[in-house]
Amino acid sequence: MIQEGWLALRSGHWPSLLGAWLHFEVSFVVWLLVGALSIPISEEFGLSAFQKGLLVGIPLLGGAILRIVVGPLGDWIGAKTVGLAILMLEAIALLLGWQWGTSFGEIVIIGLILGIAGASFAIALPVASQAYPTAHQGLAMGVAAVGNSGVLLASLFAPRLAALYGWHQVFALMLVPVLGTACVFFWLVQPARWHSPRKTERRTYREFFSKGLQEKSMYWLCGLYAVTFGGFVGLSSYLPTFFHDQFDLDMVEAGSLTALAALAGSLARPFGGWLADRCGGLTLLPGLFVVVMILCFVAGQFSTIIWALAIVLGIMMCLGFGNGVVFQVVSSRFQGMMGTASGFIGAAGGLGGFLLPTGFGWLKELTGTFVSGFLVLGLVSGLAALSVMIVQRSKRFVHPNPAS
Repeated sequence: MIQEGWLALRSGHWPSLLGAWLHFEVSFVVWLLVGALSIPISEEFGLSAFQKGLLVGIPLLGGAILRIVVGPLGDWIGAKTVGLAILMLEAIALLLGWQWGTSFGEIVIIGLILGIAGASFAIALPVASQAYPTAHQGLAMGVAAVGNSGVLLASLFAPRLAALYGWHQVFALMLVPVLGTACVFFWLVQPARWHSPRKTERRTYREFFSKGLQEKSMYWLCGLYAVTFGGFVGLSSYLPTFFHDQFDLDMVEAGSLTALAALAGSLARPFGGWLADRCGGLTLLPGLFVVVMILCFVAGQFSTIIWALAIVLGIMMCLGFGNGVVFQVVSSRFQGMMGTASGFIGAAGGLGGFLLPTGFGWLKELTGTFVSGFLVLGLVSGLAALSVMIVQRSKRFVHPNPAS
């Protein structure tokens, strides 16, 4: 398996893949920075359970909105150009977080602007896709998307830095890796190798956007990704609050456990893409969603930290694996417009990520327990499994369309 994976990585332009991964990795740290700092921010402003959920969900909502714009824009003027612009806008947002943010309302605005970092997804995956042949799309995009392990770095280091210097200063410190990544991305990423530039040059931004809206399978895949990626990124943002409020852990301990869960999900993603290349993504998805549903339903009352961590690790691994599987299906269907597809479907994932912590916070305030949030997540996963089985039976999911 390792030898096959190495040969597959050598079949394309690996420096571009490295640049795509680094862009997504650093941007993911920026995107989830507010979530990683949610405990000191919440304590400073005395936030309610719902406000805590809203606080960590707002950057995810901003990313969801911007992915819809950035994806087609990358297809139109080039992923590399748009990727550099995203990093520059991230730097501006970090400056605001450093010098501003003296009230809950201001932090919400800063979080929304930081959503630009979430749009990196709609650039990193097309860069990886365009650097590799069709046979290795799942693996290439899975490797690039390991950048979602940025949540590991955010959860591990942001609370520790905040304890030393204050949470405002963490925004200032993040400027260094963001600006460094801009230089490396500019140097490593090369023009697309595995799609026809002449076809895309004749299309306008409006044509790419309209084409995405016309694809019926796009909407279904959006729903699936809202569950897998939305669940992964939403939980990654909310777990510090969950561990702190449920088990009274401090921000460093809660961040460490969140980092462990995020690592499990991030490492599972390329394996999901690789296995989907071999077995077919649609074959794997029903069982995957059923496992997530079962784990959510057996969560119980989270009476011990060991039980809670085991359940959370299992859910995060499955969701990370599912992210790789879903995008193997996406790459087989939208080879000629991966930027647009990544933008639309990634936006749905970001929206799911916003709804999860916001919903968990609202349900916690309503019912007094976190269990209700996990039960709803399990129900949604069961519905996703049912939708895949219906599509498999009806054969309504059309065959790959490289001419899109």
